[in-house]
Amino acid sequence: MKSLFYITVCIVLLVSCGNKKTETPDDTPTSGVIAIASDGCFAPVVEEEIAVFESIYKEAGIVPYFSGETETINRLLRDSIRLAITSRPLTKEETEFMNTKKLFPRNIQIATDAIALIVNKQNTDSLIGIPALRDILTGKIKEWKELCSDNQSGRIEVVFDNPNSGTVRYAIDSICNGKSFSGDLHAMKENRQVINYVSQNRGALGIIGVNWISNPSDTSNMSFSENIKVMAVSPYRHATATNSFKPYQAYIALKKYPMSRPVYLILSDPRMGLASGFTTFIASDRGQRIILKSGILPATQPVRLVNVRNQL
Repeated sequence: MKSLFYITVCIVLLVSCGNKKTETPDDTPTSGVIAIASDGCFAPVVEEEIAVFESIYKEAGIVPYFSGETETINRLLRDSIRLAITSRPLTKEETEFMNTKKLFPRNIQIATDAIALIVNKQNTDSLIGIPALRDILTGKIKEWKELCSDNQSGRIEVVFDNPNSGTVRYAIDSICNGKSFSGDLHAMKENRQVINYVSQNRGALGIIGVNWISNPSDTSNMSFSENIKVMAVSPYRHATATNSFKPYQAYIALKKYPMSRPVYLILSDPRMGLASGFTTFIASDRGQRIILKSGILPATQPVRLVNVRNQL
């Protein structure tokens, strides 16, 4: 009976230790393995941030899930990840829902992104106004010749990255003023497919995050990918060379480029683990310099302004 008692006690202790190990996270601000979620619009800069962070902290591993903005937010609400990167903060209802789970999320702006309009290199159009873009998305303008183009003809094929991305939400809310799309629109699965489609189709108009088309070899951030042409955008219907701007960092900083949006880290890490450590890194001087190099505007790093004129 005494032996049976000791065996029983040992089993209870082993089970208790096993449960305790399972319930206690083993990540710290600079070690462990976690998953994070991000809108695919920001994949290039997020991957670069992870690569540098992991090169510094050898015991840290960060696994990113790239999808649309809706799925990214849902992962956070389901508590399957503790860090999300999106172009919008949580709504009041979403915040209250997470507060009931004792997660208390924080919205931290780390950058300002720009929505770029890209066309095929053979396309003769180089300028567009926001009112005309709105008419394209809502179906009022369907042909390139309706934009007063002398040489470009054919239907306008609008291409987005993902039907649930932050780019689509921005287009509906900020360009179309809440009106539904009704033009000739296509949704791909990711931004890379948008670039490929535009580079192969003369009538395509791609709507994409600017960090996907930045030229990493250009330290001045004054050029884009050579596979496509980037349009200059004006807030006015009559776009001219003097009132239209390309999504260069300087024009984003000066608020001259009319299609920009904030980039947020949404953190729900209550115990200062690896998610908190990675957030601190991105907000630090080194993390902000990575954002500066990516072509979008960092929240804290100064941007070098170069006095040049667009070659339209």
